[in-house]
Amino acid sequence: MQNAAKIFKEVKKAVIGKDEIIHKILMVMLANGHVLLEDIPGVGKTNLALAFSKALGLDTKRIQFTPDVMPSDVIGYSFYNQQTGALEYKEGAAMCNLLLADEINRTSSKTQSALLEVMEEGRMSVDGITHSTPQPFMVIATQNPFGSAGTQLLPQSQMDRFMACLSIGYPSKDAEIEILKRKERHNPLDDIETVSSPSEILMMQKEISSIYLDESIYHYIVDLINATRSHPLILQGGSPRSTLALMQVAKAVAYTHERDYVIPEDVEAMFLDILSHRIVLNNEARLDKSDPKKILTKILKETPRPRIIR
Repeated sequence: MQNAAKIFKEVKKAVIGKDEIIHKILMVMLANGHVLLEDIPGVGKTNLALAFSKALGLDTKRIQFTPDVMPSDVIGYSFYNQQTGALEYKEGAAMCNLLLADEINRTSSKTQSALLEVMEEGRMSVDGITHSTPQPFMVIATQNPFGSAGTQLLPQSQMDRFMACLSIGYPSKDAEIEILKRKERHNPLDDIETVSSPSEILMMQKEISSIYLDESIYHYIVDLINATRSHPLILQGGSPRSTLALMQVAKAVAYTHERDYVIPEDVEAMFLDILSHRIVLNNEARLDKSDPKKILTKILKETPRPRIIR
């Protein structure tokens, strides 16, 4: 639990004024999930990933998706070695602990599928041979919500593979001034110390899996998801995968608050981030220009919260 606080403190050195986003990405990482960042270019997505990789001691790779990027660029390929007379495996970008997949919507659907399969399975098959990714393994993928011409938007079944969808957004005026001052002197990434390791991340993930859930919390999680499935403005509600994601993140939130049990506030902490990209609004909602997060916020208010004796 203290290690999570140290990680947060180090990442903050290079990511100014975005404490909430840092905390949420850390929650997803500890919950063994993946993050989709829907953001405009230049708000610090790469810097954020590098800050996490350095603080955690993770092997990080970045791939810029374009229409000509092939599945083999992601999962690797086999080549014939004339010296040994054998086929050898050349690693792809996904063979790392933390992969930054920039503008995932600008590549072909078959390349998207290759990445999303690795995200789901934690392994990849090349010429009939299975290769496992290093553990822990996390993907931070980005897509620009504007300028969709010539892009391949992710279908809903693939969006569902991301545990959370977040947006960094523009910095505040004070934060942007501080960014200028720090960049003027040196690279803030140089200030980050490695305070964890892949083995420690795996240990924290294991500890989180044993966090206790009261029976009423199980019912609360399912009631929230069921409310998205029966809402009059929602055409497609949360999937069973979203139910599991909500439980895992709630445990991670409890863990970082130094509790070994989940309370309703832990479930609610990232409910919007976990569900907003998974639900599909119906035509009535679209005509009214309803916002998914406003609908989900109303669901949170209307769903009875269990009483937990602490």
